[in-house]
Amino acid sequence: MTVAPPAGGQEDTGGRPVKPSGWLGWATSTDHKRIGLLTVGTSLVMLVLVGILALVMRAQLAQPDANLVSPHTYDQLFTMHGSGMIYMVLTPFAIGMGVYLVPLQIGAPGIAMPRSTLFGYWLYVLGAVIMLSGFATPEGAHAGGWFSYPPLADGIHSPGTGPDLWIAGVFMAVTGTIVMGWAVLWTVLRKRTRGMTMLRLPVFSWSMIASCLMVIGAFPALLAALALLAVGRADQTLFASNVWNIGYQHLFWFYGHPVVYVMFFPYLAAVAEVLAVFSGRRFFGYRGTVLSLLVFAALSMSVWGHHMFATGQAANDYYSLTSIALLVPAGVEYFAMLGTLVGGRLRFAPPMLFALAFIPQFLIGGLTGIMVGTPVIDYHVTDSYFVVAHLHYVLFAGSAFGLFAAVYFWFPKVTGTMLGERLGRMHFWLLVIGTNLTFLPMFVLGYLGMPRRMATYASFDGFGALNLVSSCGAAFLAAGVTVFAVNVSWTLRKRALGRAEPAPDDPWGGHTLEWATSSPPPRTNFTEDHPVPSITSFAPLLDLRQRQAREEAAAEGSPA
Repeated sequence: MTVAPPAGGQEDTGGRPVKPSGWLGWATSTDHKRIGLLTVGTSLVMLVLVGILALVMRAQLAQPDANLVSPHTYDQLFTMHGSGMIYMVLTPFAIGMGVYLVPLQIGAPGIAMPRSTLFGYWLYVLGAVIMLSGFATPEGAHAGGWFSYPPLADGIHSPGTGPDLWIAGVFMAVTGTIVMGWAVLWTVLRKRTRGMTMLRLPVFSWSMIASCLMVIGAFPALLAALALLAVGRADQTLFASNVWNIGYQHLFWFYGHPVVYVMFFPYLAAVAEVLAVFSGRRFFGYRGTVLSLLVFAALSMSVWGHHMFATGQAANDYYSLTSIALLVPAGVEYFAMLGTLVGGRLRFAPPMLFALAFIPQFLIGGLTGIMVGTPVIDYHVTDSYFVVAHLHYVLFAGSAFGLFAAVYFWFPKVTGTMLGERLGRMHFWLLVIGTNLTFLPMFVLGYLGMPRRMATYASFDGFGALNLVSSCGAAFLAAGVTVFAVNVSWTLRKRALGRAEPAPDDPWGGHTLEWATSSPPPRTNFTEDHPVPSITSFAPLLDLRQRQAREEAAAEGSPA
């Protein structure tokens, strides 16, 4: 008797249902690698879209008294750019890396809660589409900023459906991120291979533990804030009470500061993995770095009030103290990265270039973060371009460089082929020039008093020259991202046509388990041909190579 396949499926010769292929197979797959790639790929598409919004803003601000776009359109652009980078790009990309890499790094055949992980991805996609759909409404997209403080974001001051779509979209995207974060954390806790103790986890997997703990602990506060905002838009008397206005701000920033570290830890850890591999050394200060990640995550839940110094509703001494205390775990992580480089035999491939640039650029963002966490400085620079510069040195000069280091590093593992090195170097230098030309002048603009979120400025303000330099820098950034897109497109096309040279399973000499399996990995990650090696430390493949070198030296009769 022949068994009929389920509706929508196919049947193989043995009577077993065959999973869908093509785009439907990707859309319904529970393979963590496909879900991770979908999340990362969607984030990169969103990066291009929201980056275009930023280019329009920089074109508007290149000259004084410009009228390229109206003030209301400009408000929509900065709102959707900021929202997109946080809710649709850097946070989902970080979690998507964890979905793809963590099961491989811990020797697991798959991710925990695979269907929930897939559901979380589609929530994220649907939320992103709903957020962007506000541009198609008569009143335009939401224009209240990525933070959307009431009463400016209530039904009176922000009429139309754009803000409602923004609330619904952010709620769905963040909920999807929470679901995927749960899955990654549960995978680390429950699916580690034999011998993979907690203190043998790679640095990247530890960064995902810390990030997912913050996702679970802090992100629900944003959902509560969004629900409060939705109620306030329905009941326009709610935010007449200052209690609800301040309550919203506390809820929002309880999410808003930990999310910065969710957009930081995975990229920092990717940089740490790259530095170790391309230095030919074991990562320096492993245990101190693990402890610092956990301390950093805990402190991140105690500093949210420094975003509210200017409101008079925060205990300045307490929040300033906890903000400055972040220097301690941050310093441990920086010294660990520098210690890894000392004495190493450095190889300057594109992943290493992005990783090296990450260190000084993110340091600028971190140190200026301590400055704005000090009340006497914050009173002067709050809501100025100084804050814009600080945030972009954290999230672009820092995290985005870590993102590109990760892409160049793991691309051969994911696809089985290498990105072009010349285009990679061109991409790197364009981004270094563009990043610092764009964002360094903003520190001076902010100190001189240029407010953020302004659509234009007068010629007598004296902001014109620095804004022109910043806008020219943005053109370099656009050129760099274009080169990256061309590099990826050409490489994937050559691979599809069979013209790309296959990458080795371990082209860089990696230290962690994902480099022990084939490129790209099989459905179950490890097979008889590519088994999980013995786990002796957080760098098992480096241990294996060192052991083989000692054995070869002993066999030749020379000292190890």
